[in-house]
Amino acid sequence: ASGVGLSLGVALNHYILNLLGPPMIEEFGWQRSQFALVGSLSLISMLFVPFAGRFTDRFGARPAIAAGFIGGTLIFLPLSMMTGSIWQFYGLTILKNIIGILTTTLVFTRVVVERFDAARGISLAILMSGAPLVGATLVPIIGGIIDAEGWRMGYRVMAMLSATGGLVAFTVIGRRRKPKSDTSGSAPAPAKVSVRMSRADFLRLVRRPAFMLLIGGMLLVNFPQIIVSSQLKLVAMESGATSGFATLLVSLYAVSVVIGRFLSGLALDHYPVHIVAVATLGLPAIGLVGMASPYDAQWVLFGAVTLIGLAQGAEGDVGAYLTSRRFDMAHYSFIFSFVIAAIGIGSAIGSLILGLTLHLTDRFTIFLLLSAVLTLIGAVCFYLTGR
Repeated sequence: ASGVGLSLGVALNHYILNLLGPPMIEEFGWQRSQFALVGSLSLISMLFVPFAGRFTDRFGARPAIAAGFIGGTLIFLPLSMMTGSIWQFYGLTILKNIIGILTTTLVFTRVVVERFDAARGISLAILMSGAPLVGATLVPIIGGIIDAEGWRMGYRVMAMLSATGGLVAFTVIGRRRKPKSDTSGSAPAPAKVSVRMSRADFLRLVRRPAFMLLIGGMLLVNFPQIIVSSQLKLVAMESGATSGFATLLVSLYAVSVVIGRFLSGLALDHYPVHIVAVATLGLPAIGLVGMASPYDAQWVLFGAVTLIGLAQGAEGDVGAYLTSRRFDMAHYSFIFSFVIAAIGIGSAIGSLILGLTLHLTDRFTIFLLLSAVLTLIGAVCFYLTGR
């Protein structure tokens, strides 16, 4: 149930926006640099993530799911009726991002980590693999609908899928279980579990090196997120790929995320998390350099997208696993909200830088090379959490 909800929530837009971008740019005459700024809008929604985390910790997953999916379904309808102003698109996207927080891993990973322990890594992998797997399946289908019926119909299909996902998740997920402290990690078990967090508790949290390295690493490895969330098809076409092959690469990315997720989930149940992190989260650097290189053969693009997808799959497992093992489970969603905020901030900063570099050069090369360097630094941050 969590996998279905996560797959058909706001995460699905992560893949479909790649397909909606080109026809909207063509119809409304937007510049590519304007469309690239859409990724920076998530920075605004990050202000609301800690509140969503506290809400989920206090009331449970099902109320959060109900609010998130009802609002998320309704917002797709005005998106399908846009009249051409880029500011209209920005405003609706901001609202969608804020509501969509309650359909993300912030809610659904809590359901899983409350119920699984010894196989927590693979359990998180199964949960999180739903979104890219569904994305890989639906990208060509919705892409065909967009090509035949237009991008407006694409948004209406998204509304229908969102309503379906919310209904399944809310109905099947069942009642919450009271959180128990996790003593399998480095954090000691408190005498009494409470969802309340005092100011002193919060200050102790932010002073922990593992917390700061987790947040910093997550921010850096998500700097190039805008590429895979909305620009991948455009990057591939700039490298000489046809529209059909570029769409295939979007599906390939989704499949690679699934494979990376399962490989990292299995590894997390058997090896230290910081070793798994540095071995997997450094992979995009190779792929990003490959995409920036002058070599535009199909096999180069194929390999580059595969490496980026494998690491993207590992990232979700590492963040949720590390949070659940090192910190008090009573505050899981609140603490994990900072991980999600780091993802959003990193992606937003990357989007702003991409918009600037596209404005100056009208090419993706500089951004791709900068992203490769920052990704490597982020992977090292995760490695240092083990020390």
